[in-house]
Amino acid sequence: MKRVDDFRLRLGNKEYVPIMIGGMGVDISTSELALEAARLGGIGHISDAMVQDVSDRKFDTSFVKEKTKLYKFNINNSDKSVVQFDLERLAEATRLHVGATMAAKKGDGLIFVNCMEKLTMNAPKETLRTRLSAALDAGIDGITMSAGLHLGSFELIKDHPRFREARLGIIVSSVRALQLFLRKVSRLNRNPDYIIVEGPLAGGHLGFGIDDWKEYDLHTIMDEIHAFMKAENLDIPLIAAGGIFTGSDAVSFLEKGAGGVQVATRFTMTHECGLPDSVKQEYIRATEDDIIVNGVSPTGYPMRMLKQTPAIGSGIRPGCESYGYLLDATGNCAYINSYNREVQANPDQKTVQVFDKTCLCTHMRNFNCWTCGSTTWRLKDTTHKLANGDYQILSAEHVFKDYQFSVDNQIALPPRQEAAA
Repeated sequence: MKRVDDFRLRLGNKEYVPIMIGGMGVDISTSELALEAARLGGIGHISDAMVQDVSDRKFDTSFVKEKTKLYKFNINNSDKSVVQFDLERLAEATRLHVGATMAAKKGDGLIFVNCMEKLTMNAPKETLRTRLSAALDAGIDGITMSAGLHLGSFELIKDHPRFREARLGIIVSSVRALQLFLRKVSRLNRNPDYIIVEGPLAGGHLGFGIDDWKEYDLHTIMDEIHAFMKAENLDIPLIAAGGIFTGSDAVSFLEKGAGGVQVATRFTMTHECGLPDSVKQEYIRATEDDIIVNGVSPTGYPMRMLKQTPAIGSGIRPGCESYGYLLDATGNCAYINSYNREVQANPDQKTVQVFDKTCLCTHMRNFNCWTCGSTTWRLKDTTHKLANGDYQILSAEHVFKDYQFSVDNQIALPPRQEAAA
């Protein structure tokens, strides 16, 4: 019976353990988590979501404080078009986060940054170019382009000196999306170095309709894309993602020709993950019925999360002056519209509830938007329950090696520890 370790992911002329840890934002996939993946010979992601806030936490910068101060006059104004990102500060924050991570890298693996197109930031093209270019400046091994079709993203960095050196990849959920992307980049004579195929069981934002995601299956999508790639004589590694809970799950894709797998859910309960310990326990305690797909994200994409997430129904004032990562090119965000609607409908209430959308920036920043994968309810089966009722947190190395070496859908439990007094 084969193990994940019997396969290798080839990128260029080098081979890697075919395990990629997904880029969970905001700083849930921390540098520490990505560094462990790289040390163990695989690939880890950091996320550039809300990178200025991440920089403030890690490097004692004051990007958010300065932005808030600059636009304080606009806090009570529903028109957010004036709220702009300083591109040089955005680049500086990206270079700090990426550069420090790369400087600490050890081992033979790689570190990529996950870059969401849907973080439109009131200037979609300009801010995306800045984020991509700054990550390349800071020496990132590769960039995974997510949450959007990214039809113009390669064009934004085509003149960067590392455009053909760094590994560039795209996340798709259908043959059609991949065809559109490849057609767009063909004029640059620069195909992606890898393609992550994300199925309907993934965590966070999904590339499917809110009413039809159940009609799709990752194996079927992978088969369709494999057939398309073969017909087009394209030799680009495919990375299967979404709902891969055991090493045996991973092998089922590798045996059918996948270059690797992307996993994330099981790493949410590791010491290296950026979630607060109390939230990690919420994930582990979750039942299958606690996991839902809803439309509260202002991006327009469906999103999988725990139904008890504090962000659902929260009517906090939009925090665009401090954050504003989801403002579109006109300075609008779907949450602002929903919030203003509830305020106008309830003029005598000091606080309102907003259920159809959420202020994703503020809640993700505060770890109050508990996005999760479809298999989160199985986490309790991968660890020990302690005497105090909590569950034992694992090391990223333990989870990584369990994927790498397990067989027959087995999950290796860690040595038992006792809860601290």
